[in-house]
Amino acid sequence: QVQLVESGGGLVQAGGSLRLSCAVSGTIYGITIMAWYRQAPGKDREVVATLGLGGSTSYVADSVKGRFTVSGDKSTMYLQMDSLKPEDTAIYYCHLRAYRDYWGRGTQVTVSS
Repeated sequence: QVQLVESGGGLVQAGGSLRLSCAVSGTIYGITIMAWYRQAPGKDREVVATLGLGGSTSYVADSVKGRFTVSGDKSTMYLQMDSLKPEDTAIYYCHLRAYRDYWGRGTQVTVSS
């Protein structure tokens, strides 16, 4: 059974840093996408970053460019978040696409001003 487990969230002051991890357990083939999403209260879920796989380039959303970095591999994905802002407050989800989509339960990130 495939599971995605996020960790590393928490409460941090504006300007601080957090590092999120997404651990993938179980056997899975044909992974095409690994990504971080976030959902703030009252807002739609949005993509934050995608991990470059198979030689492709990683992507980060304009709203976090220069502050967030995605890294890792097909077993563990990371999101390094620096210079955090209150508007980064959200639940952060790990996403994986193979023959179907998989989601983690999410980890809360709260940035205080």
